[in-house]
Amino acid sequence: MTLPIDLEAFEAAAVAQLPFAYAMVPGFVRADAIPAINADFPLVSHPGSFPLPTLKYGPAFARLMDAIQGPEFRAAVERKLGVDLTGRPTMVTARGQSAARDGQIHTDSRTKLITVLIYMNNAWEAKTGRLRLLRGPGDLEDVIAEVPPDLGTMLIFRNEPNAWHGFHAFEGPRRVIQLNWVTDMGVVRREQFRHRVSAFFKRLRGTAAPERM
Repeated sequence: MTLPIDLEAFEAAAVAQLPFAYAMVPGFVRADAIPAINADFPLVSHPGSFPLPTLKYGPAFARLMDAIQGPEFRAAVERKLGVDLTGRPTMVTARGQSAARDGQIHTDSRTKLITVLIYMNNAWEAKTGRLRLLRGPGDLEDVIAEVPPDLGTMLIFRNEPNAWHGFHAFEGPRRVIQLNWVTDMGVVRREQFRHRVSAFFKRLRGTAAPERM
């Protein structure tokens, strides 16, 4: 069965090395797979990130999850970023809504080795809500690159201490899948527990702590 992701497009994407290693891949999710994936996308009606085990979704979305966590993509990531991910587990979260307070400048936890963001929105017309890779923690205008959260676009980066990113606040639907390779299974268990507790209160209150991806 054909993968729902375009590994050739990923292999062909240029990797910027400064100030940290990253690559953007428009069309990473194959166009012919998108309608079914979007139809099977989990219903995430509250702001915040929700771990995969807490979500309900259909078979086309499940195939995408299998593909991005599978050996072919892992091997491609290892080649692309010059890393060894042997024995490194994966962790996936999804979100469907952005709150006005989201997008604060940050770097990811040091337990996350590689971050992959896959955007599943229709053509993005808003000027806000576009993730920016930044030179430092102090200014959202000090931009290295801006990533439109368009349908099927992927961003990947090595989680270095200076891998600053954030976006100008946007309120409304904003579909993002986040995949991380992490240091060990203890991280997965802790993060899934934390997200489960957070998800419970998000659904209970209809609110969430600020999200930043």
